Amino acid sequence: MKTFITSTRLADGRELLYFDESEQQHLEHDERPLEPRKLENTGQIRYDALTSDWVAVAQLRDSRIYLPPADQCPLCPSTAENHSEIPASAYDVAVFENRFPSLGPAVGEAPIARSWGTRGVAYGRCEVVAFSSEHEGSFGTLSPQRARTVLTALAQRTGFLNGLPGIKQVFAFENRGKDIGVTLHHPHGQIYAYPYLTPRAEVMAQAALRYQREHGGILLEHILRSEREAGDRMILEGRHFSAYVPFAAHWPLEVHLTPHRQVADLSELNEEELDELAPFTVDLLHRLDLIYDSPTPYIAAWHQAPLDPELRAVSRLHLQITSPRRAADKLKYLAGSEAAMGAFINDKSPEQIAKTLREAAG
Repeated sequence: MKTFITSTRLADGRELLYFDESEQQHLEHDERPLEPRKLENTGQIRYDALTSDWVAVAQLRDSRIYLPPADQCPLCPSTAENHSEIPASAYDVAVFENRFPSLGPAVGEAPIARSWGTRGVAYGRCEVVAFSSEHEGSFGTLSPQRARTVLTALAQRTGFLNGLPGIKQVFAFENRGKDIGVTLHHPHGQIYAYPYLTPRAEVMAQAALRYQREHGGILLEHILRSEREAGDRMILEGRHFSAYVPFAAHWPLEVHLTPHRQVADLSELNEEELDELAPFTVDLLHRLDLIYDSPTPYIAAWHQAPLDPELRAVSRLHLQITSPRRAADKLKYLAGSEAAMGAFINDKSPEQIAKTLREAAG
């Protein structure tokens, strides 16, 4: 499927790209009286010596817009009454640099020497991916064609961000629902390019490296093969991808979607794989909404391999979909054990979760 990409700039200098399913002329200009963005306004990262983690301090984000009404949405097409972030009368998919980034806009290296009191510039890049010009919906409500266009955008942006100076990891995700903490109802996702390896990615990459050294294989390949052989947690199996509830699921609703071949990130998927992945992902997310009478909040997280060559060689792309919804009117909150200790307790068995999702096919 051919995608037409158009690049332009917003009034303050941020990059905006359109990903269209048919050739379109995007001749509109951002007419807002915005001050030019300054690279020196990049925030700060601080090193937590107790946990060996980086924490981004992004005070600018405290002033971002919160759940605006539809006529003030910054992701809807611009009108005479609402000059949004997207100065077009219509678009298919749009990607732009976040006006209130957690990281960036300057790029560079995080400090190498680390101890108590270490701080540095919050280098990196944060982008917003608007899935549609329609104000309502989510990835799970997209048509397969539109989902394919979104995935094309995520793959293209992943490849570009991988090449920026100082970037160690690129993460694409969608937050859906007020209970997850979204600040905009408009269907959208985000991409973060980090100047450091995040804690979760570090844990998974080190586990994959240990498995490779001990067994000579790819950990996620072993897990996928084991889940397919067990069968009772499988949800969908295709030619290029399989979806299952993991053996040790942390959340009341959790699904992992894994490619059958060794792929580091979205940018390495071929056309046939993207063609299958689009309806596959829409199907999985749609099932979450069929379980209850109202839309289910979720996080769809694309775990992509770190850029460190040794870790990248043993890590495999996969999508992790999680929801805290444990009943029609109940959410799982991260309380003492989970929030303080990181020790999860799941009230649902993974086999029960898988059965529910298999039966939720629409």
